[in-house]
Amino acid sequence: MIEISPRKVVHVVYLAREETTGAAELYAFIDALNAEEKAHLTAIAWVGRGAFEPEDYAEAVETAFAEATTPTADYLMGMPHLGENLESGLEALGVDVSGEEEDFL
Repeated sequence: MIEISPRKVVHVVYLAREETTGAAELYAFIDALNAEEKAHLTAIAWVGRGAFEPEDYAEAVETAFAEATTPTADYLMGMPHLGENLESGLEALGVDVSGEEEDFL
């Protein structure tokens, strides 16, 4: 079960696409998430880039907790194609964010 709201993930996707203009805001937004949300955000990105299969999501979350040795914002912001990975991860996990995307924009 995903323990971060799709709306927050959409917010990260949007900020990640803003590149340099949204970098400080993206860092602050990710940094303000609680530990559960950070682990789930990381796991969604991993599923999206193919490091874990959707059916292994719980394992991805456990791994995110266990391997969190650097600040999550630093790790995720260093990930190429963060926005696309998050979108792909949500889609693979069967989460429809079309309503959240429309509300956000």
